[in-house]
Amino acid sequence: MADVVLVTGVSRYLGGQFARALTRDESVKRVIGVDVIPPTHDIGRAEFVRADIRNPMIGKIIAQSDVDTVVHMNVIATPTHAGGRTSQKEINVIGTMQLLAACQKATSVRRLVVKSSAAVYGSSPRDPAMFTEDMGPKSLPRAGFGKDSVEVEGYVRGFSRRRPDVEISMLRFANIIGPGIRTSLTDYFALPVIPVPFGYDARLQFVHENDAIDALLLAATGPSSGITNIAGDGVITVAQAAGIAGRPLLPVPMPAAGLFGNLVKRSGLADFSADQIQYLAFGRGLDTRRMREVLGFEPGYTTRAAFEDYVRGIGSALPGTSALGSAVSGVAGTAANAISHVWAAGRND
Repeated sequence: MADVVLVTGVSRYLGGQFARALTRDESVKRVIGVDVIPPTHDIGRAEFVRADIRNPMIGKIIAQSDVDTVVHMNVIATPTHAGGRTSQKEINVIGTMQLLAACQKATSVRRLVVKSSAAVYGSSPRDPAMFTEDMGPKSLPRAGFGKDSVEVEGYVRGFSRRRPDVEISMLRFANIIGPGIRTSLTDYFALPVIPVPFGYDARLQFVHENDAIDALLLAATGPSSGITNIAGDGVITVAQAAGIAGRPLLPVPMPAAGLFGNLVKRSGLADFSADQIQYLAFGRGLDTRRMREVLGFEPGYTTRAAFEDYVRGIGSALPGTSALGSAVSGVAGTAANAISHVWAAGRND
């Protein structure tokens, strides 16, 4: 039973929503939310403490408050939301190390819940149709959020060996989507024109933001489930998703996708990364039997329904769509010119 729960990352959208939902559970006596900046949204009756999980001070907060459950939600997926890639890695990896060190010393801690990601499986053409929790990636993520997630999970496994008395639930979420949350993928599908790797149509799985919060609530207050995939039923392809969103596709040759992604990123339209381009080419599927049989969780939204709810949130036309479309066209033209120069140079060689 969770009595005193500490939640990291409450100033971010999902962390704040989770903290507020947790305060509605009358069995939870106290909720402490920590982050480096005060939340601008409502976190219910949760007490906010300004603290950086990269600082050893987090250990004092856990010890002085007799925290018995820690919910780690401060693993950031998008570098622009963290102030850049360097800051993102420090928060994700160094922050997790410090938090786990504090939990290891605190005898009051009895449960740890970690919001992880299916990005640990990577994306490659050799992947199985569905990843179960005991499968490893065919190709390890080499950079960005995927690599951070692999490192975070490694530290959590090390913590579990040092503190076998602590119950651990590590939830590997498919891409979380919905009308309120903003991620690199929601920005991507909000573009007026959707760039896609030419010749590929990846299978995608989503989990609705409400389902993500409900799964975390169950992990914090219900049975411990260990490593668990969390996703809505079914899959949709990139082309189907673009069709639902009413966006035309812009095929980009795979060798030039990285260049195109960098140009889009620098233009401020969306946050592309190498691992996201891999995902858009090869996709990923998650087996969710453990989610139902061990965690006892049943999502309220299928993958398709979650995406449709997200589309209702963005609407068929965004403010400034005309300007945005011109910007995308400009990026596409720049990319095409750069690609032609690369190919010409290759022929000259």
